Amino acid sequence: MTAPSLERRLGLGDAVFIGLGSMIGAGVFAAFAPAAAAAGSGLLVGLAIAAVVAFGNATSTAQLAAVHPTSGGTYAYGRTELGPWWGFTAGWGFIIGKTASCAAMALTFAAYAAPAGWERPVAIIAVMGLITVNWFGITRTAQLTRVIVAVVLISLSIGVAAAGSAPTSPGWLTGEPAGDFGWYGILQSGGLLFFAFAGYARIATMGEEVRDPSRTIPRAILIAFTLALVVYFVVATAVLSTLGPEGTAASTAPLADAAAASGIAWTTAVVTVGAAAASLGALLALIAGIGRTSFAMAREGDLPRFLAAVHPRWKVPHRAELTLGLIVIVLVATLDLRGAIGFSSFGVLLYYFVANVAAFRQRVDVRRYPRILQVIGGVGCIVLAITLPWQALVAGLAVVAAGVIYRGVRLLAM
Repeated sequence: MTAPSLERRLGLGDAVFIGLGSMIGAGVFAAFAPAAAAAGSGLLVGLAIAAVVAFGNATSTAQLAAVHPTSGGTYAYGRTELGPWWGFTAGWGFIIGKTASCAAMALTFAAYAAPAGWERPVAIIAVMGLITVNWFGITRTAQLTRVIVAVVLISLSIGVAAAGSAPTSPGWLTGEPAGDFGWYGILQSGGLLFFAFAGYARIATMGEEVRDPSRTIPRAILIAFTLALVVYFVVATAVLSTLGPEGTAASTAPLADAAAASGIAWTTAVVTVGAAAASLGALLALIAGIGRTSFAMAREGDLPRFLAAVHPRWKVPHRAELTLGLIVIVLVATLDLRGAIGFSSFGVLLYYFVANVAAFRQRVDVRRYPRILQVIGGVGCIVLAITLPWQALVAGLAVVAAGVIYRGVRLLAM
């Protein structure tokens, strides 16, 4: 029996926009507040550290994707290069953590877009709408992502321009870190900001749907990463220079507050629209990425094989995506995960650690980048993971342990 497979429909531009839609998500509007609380004026150093680690991870992912152009991303790479348990650990951490992130992004969108008291119904409608978009083919996903990214970039440009016209906060580069955590706080801010760049994994998880994957995927990953890096540094500088370290740390919407400091009232509404759109973009990319990883794991028997089905017309893993949608709707209806998804951060770092180890093990004849980049990426993942808040570390370890038990039980039952 031939294993189900997806269809190659995405070009370079599609892949770049899907990566950007994942990276320039709601975090660019809100992530700088907790990072400033940890590092204060060292936030930009933390962002630079996050960028260096992310670059190592991006090159590892690109190198692996060129050789293994299949669905599942690091799940598939770890399984092939290192063994089934490595792949499962990466895939499990990604699926569980990012499913919670889906619920968080839906609730974040509703917080911006819904009238008071209607947040959960609006979040559920958003999930249903994006599941429907994904159902009708990856090209529909790519088309909607282009529109969302354009709206977000326009909103960011207006917000940054408004912040640039506001008075500069005195001593914003030399002030003491909030909480005076020193280098520990800077590393923690790096861990919090690292996830701004983690969206290039979404390109890799769709490796089975990209045309000329050995050439397209590595290029798309590095282009999307570079563009997102520029955006994050520009926004971070605008926010920090306008609000200062303490003002940034205290803000629930740093870019909106920085834009409002210009005195131009309408810019706050524009930034709010951009934040809502960014939340939708991140949710759309997450649904696509989790669906493909679940499909790949089910195809190998690491998840129920019922999920390893491809729609005969639209060529998408429709059962995996529909199941994901139902789970996310239940989470949105019953829980508020916006402030309780620390294990998602841990799961992403574990995911990329496996990618770096797998890339390090690749043969010389398929290597694209020096091994030092994989060392930087792998060590960086470990350092950022252990400097996360302890609650995130404990939750992450608990999720991994649950996955190990689950796979062990499945193997015994087979």
